[in-house]
Amino acid sequence: MARSLDGIAPGATLGVGSLPHRSASAAVEFSVKNFDLPVVPRLPRRSGAESLANQALVGVPGVEMGPYGTLAVDVTRLDPEAPVTTDLLTDNFVGFRAFTELAPQLGVDGRTFKWQVVGPVTLGLTLLRAGAPDHLAFRVATQAINEHVATLGSVLAEVLPNSMQLIVFDEPLMVDLMSNDFPLAPDAVADMLSGVMASAQTFGVVGLHCCFEADWPSLLEAGPQVLSMPATEAVVDVSGYLDRFMQNGGRIAWGAVGTEGPVGVSAGRSWKALSGIWCEMVQRGTDPGMLRSQSLLSPQSGLASYSPAVAEEICESLHNISLRVQDQASAAKLVFGA
Repeated sequence: MARSLDGIAPGATLGVGSLPHRSASAAVEFSVKNFDLPVVPRLPRRSGAESLANQALVGVPGVEMGPYGTLAVDVTRLDPEAPVTTDLLTDNFVGFRAFTELAPQLGVDGRTFKWQVVGPVTLGLTLLRAGAPDHLAFRVATQAINEHVATLGSVLAEVLPNSMQLIVFDEPLMVDLMSNDFPLAPDAVADMLSGVMASAQTFGVVGLHCCFEADWPSLLEAGPQVLSMPATEAVVDVSGYLDRFMQNGGRIAWGAVGTEGPVGVSAGRSWKALSGIWCEMVQRGTDPGMLRSQSLLSPQSGLASYSPAVAEEICESLHNISLRVQDQASAAKLVFGA
């Protein structure tokens, strides 16, 4: 199976990961219905055990998780060489289990789907803040993520054998990469990310996500096939990097609908903001056809902080923006004979 997203339509929609549902089956049905690329749901409102970090740390010697998602680290037991057993029967994977059970029944096999896992930088920083020494934190994090991805990817490939997986590493704490007190150099970060993505490519296409204003050139240096980023004016300043990324076949998942604060922005306003960013990028030399044809669309972050009804409204706005992208892509083909 070719590891690419060549068959995905311009402006196809996908989620970021977390959903507001307390019912795992309802979350899976929501994901399959509302996203062009269904997303394996995480349900942190159902249980703190389904946070990204807590999922990835299941089975890590020396790490204990409390009932509300809190972490405790026993430094004497941390071992980056120790095997990690990802027990999918724990409370951490209720949403995942529901997806593996229901997705085949809902016709997902044959469709590209997405799942999200915490990245090694963010997980390492989480362990560091919980008391792990820096010479162990990132090595333990990398080992845990590789084992975690191998387990989840294998199960998903078994239950959905005709589907392409899109595995996205979530790095919210990369926003601080260029600060003076960040514990890793940018080249070390790129190497770490490249390593976990190379392992994950066994199962599908790999991507990186940050819902804040990150140092995008550093993330691109790691070699993702998909970059998931918020659609903000700051993106224009890295147009050259994004242009080269797309020229090499990369896709950008634009966080086109904001998820900060009250939701009241219409699809029209969100589309106007996105198209304005694209226009500025085109003025700086980016090919407009490439921008449209290699775009994906998502909310800027997860939807767990909203009610299911509001989450559905956000998805409807996303769908409407997607239709506009597809209309423009079709019009461009007619004009240029592509």
